Amino acid sequence: MSKATSGGHTGSAAAFLDWIKASLFRRTLGLLINLIGLVVLVYTCWGKLQVMPNVPEALVGGLIAAGCTALGAASIVFFRNLSARILDSLLGFGAGVMLAASVFSLILPGLDAARGLGMGSWQAACTLGVSVLFGSCLMLFIDSRLPHEHFIKGVEGPVSIIRRTWLFVFAITLHNLPEGLAIGVAYASGPEVGKPLMTGISIQDIPEGLVVAIALVAAGYSRTKAMLIGAASGLVEPLGAALGAGIVSHSVLLLPWGLGFAAGAMLFVVSHEIIPESHRKGHEIHATSGLTIGFILMMILDNAFQ
Repeated sequence: MSKATSGGHTGSAAAFLDWIKASLFRRTLGLLINLIGLVVLVYTCWGKLQVMPNVPEALVGGLIAAGCTALGAASIVFFRNLSARILDSLLGFGAGVMLAASVFSLILPGLDAARGLGMGSWQAACTLGVSVLFGSCLMLFIDSRLPHEHFIKGVEGPVSIIRRTWLFVFAITLHNLPEGLAIGVAYASGPEVGKPLMTGISIQDIPEGLVVAIALVAAGYSRTKAMLIGAASGLVEPLGAALGAGIVSHSVLLLPWGLGFAAGAMLFVVSHEIIPESHRKGHEIHATSGLTIGFILMMILDNAFQ
């Protein structure tokens, strides 16, 4: 090989290394700019949220619920093999908590809020009935349009080339969004309503996060990926909480409608998602026992905070 050829190769290698360094520098600079922009955005949004009544408390409540979901997902390190009966019992427990929360923390306060606006008993009941129906119908519409995959039931919604991981992510997001909205709307009604609801949902989010992670592992995902997806699934809860509290806080007239809407969304998830999943393997007794315990626990929490 001639010196000229050798020098040409050396020059090409040096140019290639310079290009890599420049590319890494640009990527690092771009990432740094994006991070700075994100910090500024979060700081600005937080400043605006603080002047809105009940929104900061709702956001904190949503973050606590998300943290409990992450804690449950991380528990897969210690609880690697749980029987199907226990898993169905945990699903039933979550369904019971959400069912009681819909009644005691959303519908009943919604009726009180409607009466506080001067509505009669019939008008208040009809207002809550329509809002519950609206929340359930909207979740039904999203469920039919958003491709997702149940752990046992399989794929639902329009599916093209979406990877199974994203189908599970969409399903979990569809499940957790009503919980976040419920926390936010409940805090908009007042801390005496928001705290028991947030506590109950946070308690049931721990076994729920574990069930999600175990189901993902059973579906073929690694434990690390299952834990990360399970933890990330709870991030929609603080977003939903801030959104729900922010919308309802703009007008007191929206409070009974918001409470009923959140209740309808949660009832849809309980009936359409959780109960069928917990009964599909033939462990109805265990699932129903878990539902009863969860319902009683949430009922006690709701009354204990008043």
